[in-house]
Amino acid sequence: MGRLDATAAQMKMALSRIVKKPDYRFGFKGQRLVACMLLLLTATTLHAHVGSPDVYYEGNAGPYHLFVTVRLPQVIPGVAEIQVRSQANDVRTIHIVPMRLTGPGSHLAPIPDEAQQSKADPQFFTGSLWLMEFGALKVRISADGSKGKGEISVPVPSFAQRSLPMEKSLQGLLGFLMLLLAVGLISIVGAAVREGNLERDESPTPSRVRRARVVMAITAILVVGMLYLGRAWWRVEASTYQRYINAFKPPAAETTLANGNRLFIRARRPDDQFVSSSYFLQQVSLEEVIPDHNHMMHLFLISVPGMDRMWHLHPERIEGGVFAQHLPAMPAGRYQVFADIVDKSGFPWTLVGNVDLPQVQGKQLADDDSSWQGMSLATPVQDSSVAQLPDGGRIVWQRSSGPIQANTPMHLTFRVEDQDGKLAQEIEPYMGMAGHAEVVSSDLSVFAHIHPAGSVSMAALELAHARSLTGSLAGQSGMSMTMHMLSHALPPEISFQYGFPHRGDYRIFVQIKRAGQVQTAVFDAHVM
Repeated sequence: MGRLDATAAQMKMALSRIVKKPDYRFGFKGQRLVACMLLLLTATTLHAHVGSPDVYYEGNAGPYHLFVTVRLPQVIPGVAEIQVRSQANDVRTIHIVPMRLTGPGSHLAPIPDEAQQSKADPQFFTGSLWLMEFGALKVRISADGSKGKGEISVPVPSFAQRSLPMEKSLQGLLGFLMLLLAVGLISIVGAAVREGNLERDESPTPSRVRRARVVMAITAILVVGMLYLGRAWWRVEASTYQRYINAFKPPAAETTLANGNRLFIRARRPDDQFVSSSYFLQQVSLEEVIPDHNHMMHLFLISVPGMDRMWHLHPERIEGGVFAQHLPAMPAGRYQVFADIVDKSGFPWTLVGNVDLPQVQGKQLADDDSSWQGMSLATPVQDSSVAQLPDGGRIVWQRSSGPIQANTPMHLTFRVEDQDGKLAQEIEPYMGMAGHAEVVSSDLSVFAHIHPAGSVSMAALELAHARSLTGSLAGQSGMSMTMHMLSHALPPEISFQYGFPHRGDYRIFVQIKRAGQVQTAVFDAHVM
């Protein structure tokens, strides 16, 4: 979603919400909640989950077409910022509420918050939600307007991104106050023993003074012991919280090549000693992933450093939770690995790694597998808006004339033209979607696999809608999975809702299916 002032304001808002809504139960033990709130003061920005943590979604809440942005907090518990834009001006109120995506609580909603409608732009609503736990959540959005009521649920992967040591100035101030309190406590105890029951104007006897000194010494020892134990407790809590953060970092993609053309992919944690000690911490099990676009894994191999080749493949799961892919013909070189999966709870993961491959004598691509080769990413990057297709057609990026701003929701809109420059007529669904796009930063710190519905996983979206509330609202709730998974001819224009997470150079791979062939167009962009 000065930093210290903003964070303190978030804490104040969150605490007020807890007091206001005692029925909000997103299970944390008391001391964990206190520790995590204190860690909120030490948060800083780190884009995790392969660099693009915010959620972008476009869909229908009944009769209302909405564009949703969820800006995740840096720490959990933390306050997420929700932005909703209605395509038309027929929405009067928007209510938002966080829930679990699956399991206990996925049907038990807290009291919803009303999003604030912008006075300058009546189609724009904003709100804040307190996310209290890690894992697969959803934000349920209810719209009410001139056409009645509608509802939609947006999957949200909730995870802490980073924590840092407290600022030295604040650390010094708190240390001084703690010392002042400790000295004050010792002095109060000594005064109570020395003068607590004396008459007015009566002086303490030498024995009282000696007794007070002994008690003050004992109190000092106890205070020092309490401070030592408190520091040890804090170190344990801070270490535990950091392990929570590590648990949701992208797992490593461990790859091995067999028989010269068969690639095996396994998930490996950087911390092999990590043991989940809490119900909301997850380990990636490749044996328990669920299909996304009818595939258990989407594997992307991108040549580095130039990013002049890209393969989008779909490995099969074999015994032992390992994924295997017979590679197509590929030149020797180093490739960056991004492997998208969704676990059974609906939490999306991207396995990240690299692999050095010899020249591979593989078979031709088939089914949904695809590839692209072209020019290396230039330095500095040259913005592009037209990309040629193998059949002589082209894709045109209908970008604005101004610079692209980081961390700003936008529509990436592309128009497909045939060899004669006319609008293409033979566009087919590609894995049930009008198109797919992969956004990769030049330093490989950002990878996002997006669709016309936004950055959400379709598998998680299906879980969100499968667990929508029953009744009339549920009958009107947003796009179902079958509505997302298209099966008919498509218009020649494709739009993706997304926001580039930070400044820098990016390469965008846009993939469509035309006349039975998967085609890839590539665009470069500099983000300010």
